[in-house]
Amino acid sequence: MLQISGQVSIPDNEVEVYAIRAQGAGGQNVNKVSSAVHLRFDINTSSLPEFYKDKLLALNDQRISKDGVIVIKAQQYRTQEKNKEDAYSRLQDLIKSVTIVHKKRKATKPTKGSKLKRLDSKTRQGQLKALRGKSNIQ
Repeated sequence: MLQISGQVSIPDNEVEVYAIRAQGAGGQNVNKVSSAVHLRFDINTSSLPEFYKDKLLALNDQRISKDGVIVIKAQQYRTQEKNKEDAYSRLQDLIKSVTIVHKKRKATKPTKGSKLKRLDSKTRQGQLKALRGKSNIQ
């Protein structure tokens, strides 16, 4: 069972885990041992509350297919057990990420003092550049 929060958890039978062969360099074992893991989780048929389902389906994430299936491939570690743990933790992080509500940004205006300071520095910079020009001395 994968615990998401105090009230929300995912039963093991809703998550499909397949062992596959990892890609890339790995020596003699890479062609023989299936150490990488494919994790599949169907959002629509899961027991997650509707709030989680709606937020997950609205995410613009490449791991979520058009059918609403989360596919996570874990092949970072050399053992299948560690890759399985990694895939489960990544699924947990993805589902937890939709519960975070970001504060809406309030538009602010610059203060009068900051405006005066900016204009003063522009004037000083202009005077400095004016001194760099050609002189009219004959």
